[in-house]
Amino acid sequence: MPFTLARRNPERLFIGVDANAENMRRWSGRAVRARLANVLYVRAAVEKLPQELLGVADRVTVVLPWGSLLAAVAGPSADILRGVRALCRTGATLSVVLGHDPVRDRVALRRLGLPGLDEAARAHHFAHDYACAGFRLSSIRAVAASEVAGLPSTWAKHLAQGRERRFLEIAATADHT
Repeated sequence: MPFTLARRNPERLFIGVDANAENMRRWSGRAVRARLANVLYVRAAVEKLPQELLGVADRVTVVLPWGSLLAAVAGPSADILRGVRALCRTGATLSVVLGHDPVRDRVALRRLGLPGLDEAARAHHFAHDYACAGFRLSSIRAVAASEVAGLPSTWAKHLAQGRERRFLEIAATADHT
């Protein structure tokens, strides 16, 4: 995703963060070959983000997370979200796009301690935990698969096809700390 956005917006800096370096290796190589000077890739877990990134973001986008990042944004975990908030300048926007197949992902969601991702039932809980982390929740909305397929992410395009998968977007703004 950062690669595609960096090509479209050469005047802005994009930083891709993932705990799994393998996930970023291909894109990093493509960025070097394309001579994109406005994209960086950082191997880091959401629980331990580099100090150098603190306070630099005017926008944070999380697209179809899994594992600990999914648990942090969908649980949500105010403790870990505070780390995401630390990346942000005051007024920065946070956009989180979640997706799940209620049948196929049931066991994995249970292992992460997550219930189904029904936005109507969870809105109050999300607002409280995001506020504790320093974010003002703007909206929680269902997102159509066609909208997810339009995101600049090959994984999003893949997941938007085929089986019945539900998608949800959480939008928030970083409050004053």
